[in-house]
Amino acid sequence: MAVESYQDRPTRKIEVDALARVEGEGRFKVVIENDRVVHSEFSIFEPPRYFEALLRGRSFMDAPDITSRICGICPIAYIMGASQAMEAALGVEIPPEIVALRRMLYCGEWIQSHVLHTHMLHAPDFLSLADSIELAKVAPDIVKNGLFAKKTGNRVMEVIGGRSIHPVNTRVGGFYRAPPTEAVHGLIDDLKRSEELCLEALDAFAAFDFPDLEMDYDMVVLHTDDEYAIMHGRLIDAAGMDIAVSEFHDHFAEDHVAHSNALQGGRKPDGSAYLVGPLARVNLNRAQLPDDLQARATAAGLEPMCRNPFKSLLARQVEAAYACREAARLAEAYVHFSPGHVDTPARAGTGDGCTEAPRGVCHHRYTLDDDGRILSATIVPPTSQNQKQIEADLVALVNRNTTLDDDKLQWRCEQAIRNYDPCISCATHFLDLEVERR
Repeated sequence: MAVESYQDRPTRKIEVDALARVEGEGRFKVVIENDRVVHSEFSIFEPPRYFEALLRGRSFMDAPDITSRICGICPIAYIMGASQAMEAALGVEIPPEIVALRRMLYCGEWIQSHVLHTHMLHAPDFLSLADSIELAKVAPDIVKNGLFAKKTGNRVMEVIGGRSIHPVNTRVGGFYRAPPTEAVHGLIDDLKRSEELCLEALDAFAAFDFPDLEMDYDMVVLHTDDEYAIMHGRLIDAAGMDIAVSEFHDHFAEDHVAHSNALQGGRKPDGSAYLVGPLARVNLNRAQLPDDLQARATAAGLEPMCRNPFKSLLARQVEAAYACREAARLAEAYVHFSPGHVDTPARAGTGDGCTEAPRGVCHHRYTLDDDGRILSATIVPPTSQNQKQIEADLVALVNRNTTLDDDKLQWRCEQAIRNYDPCISCATHFLDLEVERR
């Protein structure tokens, strides 16, 4: 609830101390004077968890399991980023059958994460409903079909990873055991049905009334020419940047701001905001989507180079449908193989790994000693990279809607933050701890 209303005065303050329907704990504050925003804060007050420090001194084999605990919604993003970085540091090549199985596992995470957000957490905003409980009363099929698709994504993670939250079958070099052929093939029918349900939901979401807001986004994504990038690629933007993932820190930096317990990502050299995530991916990697999904996206109102952040709901739903189809394709082609991994002998080195988490680019860098012990670790999750852009969206949104009363303006601001499906817990683990004792 808004803590104060200044409708009859030149100064208004919109403040929410605990955001609902997001992962983790955050708040925002907007101060308006004479119908212009003079101060805006998207704050993360969830305590830092110091995952990089926890990794120091540990074996390279521990990194995927430890980093997966950063997030219960997208553990695969951290497992795969950490594994790829370690494999780069060790000079290990991963064979195609392991790459394909990893991609299928990652699709499972995209499905369950995207559908949870679109059907349960974000759709209620567009119908002026408080939560998915109210949504189930007025649109039960949206909730029921979303639960089926989410369960399917979770099942993919269980079959391949051993369980749906913090999988235990993954490791540097691949998997402890590749799943049986029949278990993977048993996922195909539900994946195909889930794609149909995701496309039905896309059509339903297309009828929503999307607020009018266009932002001049600087979008950054992984890209490959031959497939829709999830696990591999080079980092690109719309202006022509095309760099290897090992060059990430040459182009992007993180800064600490007083109002947040998480670092904020920015472009070098000026620290400017940039956008990662589904809207950026669908914009810059649209040509890598199947032709019929491109057409469905356009028909739903997700035009090429869409810059309306509220239509990220549509972008996520397109990606959910794609992930269902891609996982089904990979499942149909799957044949059990053994062993499930390649050897990973320890050595000194530095390696980078970068994947597209459901919420955007997630980058890892590790340095190892001769025994494979971690000397340093740097993890840059998507929510920390999006923080500056979230604040910029809030400023632009409020400046265009100062005629709304405080309650409606607060609702719209919360909705704008949920456009990003922010994983606040992911963003609160990398502050340096400095202690001065006297």
